[in-house]
Amino acid sequence: MAIQLLELQQADKLSACKISLSLGLSSEQNLLEQFLQFNRQLLQAGTALLAFHQEPYLWHRCGERLKAIDATTLSKGLNTLFMNDDLIDHHHTQYHVLIEFLTSIAVNVQRAVAVHLRHPDQSSLGYVVLFDQQTQAFSEQQTQLLQIYCDNFMQQLELKFNHDQLKELYEQEAALNISKTKFFSVISHDLRAPFHGLLGFSEILAKERHTLDESSIQDIAEYLHDTSQSTYNLLESLLHWAMAEGGRLVYHPVHFRLRQITEIVSEILKTLALQKNIQLVNEVDDSIRVYADMNMMTSVMQNLVSNALKFTDVDGSGKVFIQAQQQDDCVEISVKDSGLGMTDEQIQELFQPRLTLSMKGTAGEKGAGLGLVLCKRFVEMNHGVISVSSKHGEGTTFQVTLPIAAQYSENCTEAHKNQAKLV
Repeated sequence: MAIQLLELQQADKLSACKISLSLGLSSEQNLLEQFLQFNRQLLQAGTALLAFHQEPYLWHRCGERLKAIDATTLSKGLNTLFMNDDLIDHHHTQYHVLIEFLTSIAVNVQRAVAVHLRHPDQSSLGYVVLFDQQTQAFSEQQTQLLQIYCDNFMQQLELKFNHDQLKELYEQEAALNISKTKFFSVISHDLRAPFHGLLGFSEILAKERHTLDESSIQDIAEYLHDTSQSTYNLLESLLHWAMAEGGRLVYHPVHFRLRQITEIVSEILKTLALQKNIQLVNEVDDSIRVYADMNMMTSVMQNLVSNALKFTDVDGSGKVFIQAQQQDDCVEISVKDSGLGMTDEQIQELFQPRLTLSMKGTAGEKGAGLGLVLCKRFVEMNHGVISVSSKHGEGTTFQVTLPIAAQYSENCTEAHKNQAKLV
């Protein structure tokens, strides 16, 4: 049985070689290859063979290049040799078995030595074997040096494993901190608009109540109650988003009338629209139904309409439209404004999760620039597509495509992905 040597680019299961990849197998700083080459030079051996448990390849160094050997049929034969001892040389009782095994996969092996690679806690990692066709056995000094070098290599490898583990934990903690920062930024972004109305009307009640009749007081009380309820629902959506960032979100799609959430959003943002002298028009037909998570989509619509109001002129000519139409098995929802519009460069940056302030609105409003990141995440979780079209100085239209049935149409979603200009 002759071994088949594979070039690294021919080894199609490299992704399963976690230890080897951590040693820089596919990089210029290949510690695995350096380890084998040094062992060859130390013992003046022709070939070095290295195997790690649970990896699909053995690593073969002979001559100038490192090559791979499929370990499916080979590693079991080597594993049986290392039952008790960590060194197999010409004095070992299993030496002839090692030579026979190597001869079965190579040509005319005359001498060999094998070392068991162990972690500092004595658990097994793999083994290294050196062999060639010379008749003079490896000396005791050579085998001792080989063992010492392998022990040092394992200690260095353990340090590298610990470093990589700590690095991964650090990156996870850093990502978690960024997620928390994003969460608080999104909360401040999304709750600012409804609180304008809550603070404004509550100030009227506190300071100008004597100028109001009972009817006006009743209207303000009803508005405060409705807006508080809507804002609470919005906060719940944001908490759901926080759970999504932590991988704990439960997706609850239901059939519902789309106008249910567009009316909620219109009520939340009505005061902001009035303050900016912008006409907010909800044109969604009451018969249009979608299949999605209501909380998520309420947050999406609130973000899109809030942004439209933010960047629409305050001179009395500004308009923001919420529209929807059914297309085959999908519903296309549009939020269209007559505002500032965007350049191509700005469009390319829209859905990027950066913790920077977004552009100021037409009334100087500030934002965290993260609302659209939330929108994209929620739309995709609902098997939808979000896209944008805009021209600088002529307004912007955001379009969200959602399924209308429990078994959403794969064809429809794919078609809209191809049509949409996603960023």
